[in-house]
Order: sequence, then C-alpha cells, then structure tokens
Amino acid sequence: MASVTKPRQLLLGNEAMAWGAVDAGVRVVTGYPGTPSTEALEYLAKIAPEDVAVQWATNEKVALDEAIGAALSGARSLVTMKHVGLNVAMDAWMTSPLVGVNAGLVVLVADDPGMHSSQNEQDSRYLGRFAGVLVFEPSDSQECYQFVHSAFEASEKWDSPVMIRTTTRISHSSSPVSLGEAEIGTAKGFQRNPGKYVMLPVYARAGRLRHLERLPKMVEWVESHPFNQEEMRSTEIGVIATGTAYQYVRDVIPEASVLKLGITNPLPENMIRNFASKVNRLIVVEESEPYLEDTIKSLGIIVEGKTFFPRAGELSSQSVRIGLQKAGVLRNPLEEAKYTWPGPVLRPPLLCPGCPHVTPFLVLREIGAYVNGDIGCYTLGASEPLMAMDTCLAMGSSIGMAVGMAKAGVRDKAIVATIGDSTFLHGGIPGLIDAVWNNADISVIILDNGTTAMTGGQPHPGTAHNVRAASVPRIDIAEVCRAVGVEPVVVDPYDVGATHRTILAATKKRGVSVVITNRPCVQAPEKIFGRTYEVELQRCDGCQLCMNIGCPALGWDLSFNDLRRARIDSDQCSGCTVCAQLCPQSAIVPIIQD
Repeated sequence: MASVTKPRQLLLGNEAMAWGAVDAGVRVVTGYPGTPSTEALEYLAKIAPEDVAVQWATNEKVALDEAIGAALSGARSLVTMKHVGLNVAMDAWMTSPLVGVNAGLVVLVADDPGMHSSQNEQDSRYLGRFAGVLVFEPSDSQECYQFVHSAFEASEKWDSPVMIRTTTRISHSSSPVSLGEAEIGTAKGFQRNPGKYVMLPVYARAGRLRHLERLPKMVEWVESHPFNQEEMRSTEIGVIATGTAYQYVRDVIPEASVLKLGITNPLPENMIRNFASKVNRLIVVEESEPYLEDTIKSLGIIVEGKTFFPRAGELSSQSVRIGLQKAGVLRNPLEEAKYTWPGPVLRPPLLCPGCPHVTPFLVLREIGAYVNGDIGCYTLGASEPLMAMDTCLAMGSSIGMAVGMAKAGVRDKAIVATIGDSTFLHGGIPGLIDAVWNNADISVIILDNGTTAMTGGQPHPGTAHNVRAASVPRIDIAEVCRAVGVEPVVVDPYDVGATHRTILAATKKRGVSVVITNRPCVQAPEKIFGRTYEVELQRCDGCQLCMNIGCPALGWDLSFNDLRRARIDSDQCSGCTVCAQLCPQSAIVPIIQD
C-alpha cells in the first residue's frame, strides 16, 4: 500500500480505529459482531487493501485464536468484539500474554454502559488488569485513530497483546480526525519457538515469569506516556477522568484541573500522586465500576467518586453536572430557575413488520411451553404482546439451560430452547451435542433468518458470502444437526398452520427434537416482500387477535362508527400474511393494485 496523506474527516470512533489499523499496517482483522463494536470491522472491510485479511469469525474465542496465530506469524493483527464477547475468549485471553507476539496484536473491546444492546454492564478494564496487559482508553475519534497505531507499537515493545477499551459514546460518536500516512504492512513469517509458544506447564511457568518481570517496567513506562496528560487550571478541584467521561467533565466544569488518563492499566501512580498534591479536592469521574477510584484509594490517596456518580448506566453531561452539584463543587442554576427537563417518549422495542420469528413465539405462547431464549433480535419474544420467553442468559446458553431444566425433573410443560442461526453456530452446537449425548427431553427451535440480524445483518458461516461479499462455502445447519444425531424438521414460519403443527409435534416427542424455521430476515439487503394487505373495516369486529402479533404495521382505526377496528399501515406492511391467516373474520385481505 502506497504511503498517502488523507484529508481531515468526520469519523465515528469505530471508523477512526479502522483507519488507525489500516495506517498501522494491519494484515489480519477478525472479530464477531456485537454492539457497539461492529462498525469497526465492517468499515475495515471497505477501506483495507484486498491483500489484508478481514473476516468475521464464528465466535470471539475463534477470532482471538486467529489473531494470535497471525501475530505469531509476524503479521499485525486486530480483533474486535463487545465486552461480553471477551468472556467467550477468556481462555485464550488469559494465556496470550504468556505466549507473547511476533507482531503487534490489538484487541478492541467495546463496553456498553446502559445496556443499550447487552445483557450486562461489564467493565472490561478489570479483565485487562486481570490479564496484565496495557489498556488504552481513547476519548474522541482522533485519539481512536492515534491509539490504535500506538497500541500496535506497544504490543511489539512489550511482547504482549494490548487492549483498546471503548464505550458506546466513543464508538458511536463522530468527531474530526486528521489522518496520517499509512505504513506498508508486511508479515515477517513464523519462526519456531516451542519454549515460548507451546503452553506446556514447563514452558508456561517460564512465560509467567517473563510476564511478571514485564509488569513493573510497564508501570514505569506509562508514567511518562503522552496519552496521560495533566491539565492544570484551578487548584480548588482536581478531576481524574478517562474516555467519554473526560469530555463531560470539560463540558460541565471547564475551570477544573484534570488528569486525563489515556492508559488505565497499569496506572501512572506517581503522576496521580503528584496531581493529587496540587489540588485541594480530588474527584474521579468514570463510567461503570469504580475502577480508577478504588485503585487510587489503594495508593493511600484521598479521593471521591461513586458517592456522587451512578455506578449503573451511562454518564452524560447532565449526570456529571448533577454529580458535581451533589459534591458541592458546582452550583445548580437549573434548580434555581425551577426548570424541569422534559422526559423522553418511551418506545418499547418491537420485532420488525413481517419478522419470521413471530409465528414460532405465537405457537410457544399458545402451548404454554417453558422457553429458554438466547441472544438476538428474537429475544424480543419476551416482550409484550408475545410474552413467550422465560429465560435468557448469554450467547449460546439456551440449549444448555433447557437441558438443565429437563434434568431437574421439570415435566409439567414442554421445555424449549430458541436460538438464532448465527448464535447457534457461535455457541449453540456444543449445547445440542450435550443434549443428544445426555438424552434430554427438550425441543430446540433454530430461528434461521440467514443473517446476524441483531447487529445489522452481518454474514456468518451459514450464509454463502463473507464480510467482503465474496462467495464462500455455506455451512448447512440442518446437516450439522444430523451430524450430531438429531433429524431436524424445516418449516416456513410464514405458514402459520404448518409451524403450529410442527412445533406441537416436536414438543410431544421424547428425547431431543429440532425444528428449523427458515425464512430470510425482512431487513436483509435483498428484501422479499409480498403484496401489501389492508383491513376491510366492515368485516373486522375488533377481536384484537391480530394485535397479539405485536406487528408495528398494525394499529387501530377509530373512524368507523366510533368503534375500534384494526388497520394496517401500508408503508410498513411486508406482506407476510401472518395476520391474514390468523384473522377469524377473514377481514385482512391483499390490496388490489389498479
């Protein structure tokens, strides 16, 4: 790749990190889609040269394994995932610092404070410290770009992976970025070194000692690193902040002195002590856990933090302002003016009009099955009006939980696991093998819509293309089921009667049964729409059966003789026909085009 200087651009944090990786000469990029990290790899697939390998992996552990293998082969490598994805990769993550790298290895982990699209509010800084690796935290898109390049260099300097930890607002906010020149990435090749790369206990012990020797040197290194900056202003109040919290602090209390930490593991202890000595009062502003606060307290420094700021949810300029008002360092002009902030209009999340997952959940609700759900857009089957999901824990957990329920002796209702196609290939296959091996009386419904829908429609091994739209071999989910010893039944979820009969028959069987609902996601790039439907008001009696679908295209028409009648928004209707099949009055009919 030729060295070129690119113009200043307005970029998302994820996009800036993608450019940072390209300009740092990355050779292998892998990951698994997960909000708020997804765009980084997708954007890389668009801007990286064709000779750079950019690919989605089946799950985060596989992604990290691939990146480690590439780094040991002398190719700079980047892995992308969300916070809970790092849990999936923990085995490799904890051992990777003992193995080391041959070329830079950067792991981008995007946390989701506020749980916009996650099942927990995990703070990945602790997992960076747990593994003993450097943790970089950018606070805007320019730093996202710069930190990636520096992270590759630091990885090679310290012979260890480096974590870049972002949060939702850093990943998904845009700010100007000045792009630099690109390096030409090359792979140095693999050199055999079993004593370093083979984690037999005798070699792992040596790797552990190398790792422990490295840690105090890293502590010295961060003390003078330019990513940790002291901004002295008023000495009345000093604030320590990182990431997006830094931006809120500068917005709310611009007169305060700030110690901005761009590297949060290890922490620059001497710099923190020096900063604390210069201010009359020290406060930490950070999202999620009191990671910085507790560490600073352990140094014997008097500091305040989570007493004033929430531990749950995202921070914002408003919440930081309120926290500083509680701390008594900021007066409350809004309160003095008796101004009330307007509350947001609540809009519950719904499945899309024509979503193929609706019918299976309608059937499961009708037969009263105990339903163990999984991670994906179909998790909305737990919401009103479907209300057809009883548990949801973590990626790929549904089948194992169903097995546990069966082995606990639950017999009063059918036990079902629902899991999407991407999630099944990510983490569901071992659970299905276990169910067959242990002869569990459960039914597994694989909701195959041909994409990783929840994060925006990324390809997976069950599709016939990769992230760069190239044709690739397709993994047949039905054949996978047969290979582990169970014969699946495939049904079109738009056929309400067939879906009902198939699921009912499956739940009455002993042992493991599998039903695969097979219909493309309605938001797929190649949309398959049928004819738009409408309601004949004269025939509708307002029974509300169609409303139980929860389709956003369905609503109420109050103009018919002051009686409530169903109506369909033709702009949203996908023509799936499910509501028409359910209507006992046959009042839902296709619109006849002129």
